Amino acid sequence: MSNSTFPAEFLLLPFADTRELQLLHFGLFLGIYLAALLGNGLILTTVACDHRLHTPMYFFLLNLALLDLGSISTTVPKAMANSVWDTTTITYAGCAIQVFMFVAFVTGEFFLLTFMAYDRYVAICKPLHYGTIMDSRTCVNMTAATWGSAFLYSLLHTANTFSLPLCQGNALDQFFCEIPQILKLSCSDAYIKEAKLIVVSACLLFVCFISIVLSYVQIFRAVLSIPSQQGRHKAFSTCLPHLVVVSLFISTAIFSYLKPLSMYSSSLNLSLAVLYSVVPSAVNPFIYSMRNQELKDAVWKLMTEYFFAKTSNRLPVFFCISLII
Repeated sequence: MSNSTFPAEFLLLPFADTRELQLLHFGLFLGIYLAALLGNGLILTTVACDHRLHTPMYFFLLNLALLDLGSISTTVPKAMANSVWDTTTITYAGCAIQVFMFVAFVTGEFFLLTFMAYDRYVAICKPLHYGTIMDSRTCVNMTAATWGSAFLYSLLHTANTFSLPLCQGNALDQFFCEIPQILKLSCSDAYIKEAKLIVVSACLLFVCFISIVLSYVQIFRAVLSIPSQQGRHKAFSTCLPHLVVVSLFISTAIFSYLKPLSMYSSSLNLSLAVLYSVVPSAVNPFIYSMRNQELKDAVWKLMTEYFFAKTSNRLPVFFCISLII
C-alpha cells in the first residue's frame, strides 16, 4: 500500500471564513468549555469531599462528570486553537487519538447512563433490596465494565478505521475527527470491514437503549402507584435529571446520524455536532443540580467552607460558582 493512501494530516471544516467570526466562535467555545470545567469539576469535588454523597447514584454521577470532561476536552481545545491560529489542519496521529478518545468517552457515557437507569429502577421499584443489590462492589464492577468496554470498543473502531486506505483526499466535513467523515474518504471497497463493526455496534447500543426504556417503564409504573403526591414528586425528582440527560444525548446523536440526505448541509452538520459532542458536557452538571436539593446543599457547604469562609478575596469565585445552583 503506498504512503499516499495514508495522508500526513487532515483538513477540518472551519466554522467561518472571516477572522471576526472565527474569534467569535473561539469566544463561544471558550465560554462553553469553562462552564463544563466549572460544573463538572464542582460535582467531582463535591461528591469526593462530602461523605453524605458516597452513594451509588452520586458515584455514577462522579464518573459521568469525568466522562463529560474527557469528551469535551477531546474536541473543543483543538477547535479553539484552530480558530485562534486560523488553521484547519490536524495531524494523522492527532486525528487517530481524537477519534479514539472521543468514541471511548461517548460510548462510556452511554453505557454509564444505562447503568444509572438500572440504579434508579432498583432504588424506586425495589427499595428494600437496594442496599443489597447496589452494594459498593457491584457499583465498582459496573463502572469498571463501563470504562473497560468503552476503551476496548473505541480501540477496535479506531484500529479498523485508520487501517483503511483513503482515496478521496484528506478534507473532513466536520470540525473534529469522527469515524463517519473518515469513512467517506476511504476507497469504495475498503470500508466494508468497518461497516460490519458499525452494524454490531448499533445492535449493542440498541440493547442499551432498550434497557433504559424498560427501566423507565417500570419506574413510571412504580411511581404512579405511590399513593402520596409528595412521594411521587420525590421519586420523579431523582429520575427526571437522568431522563433529561439521556433524552438530550440520544436525540441529538440520532438526528445527526440518521437525518434525511435532503437535509444535509455543512452548517447544519456543524450545528448538530456541537449539540451532541459539546453542549451535553456543559449542561449535564446544571441539569443534575437543578432538581437535586441534596447536591445543591452539598455544593453550598463546599463553597462556604473552602471559598467564602477563608477570605473575602475569593468572592468573585464564590459568585461564579454559585450560578450553577
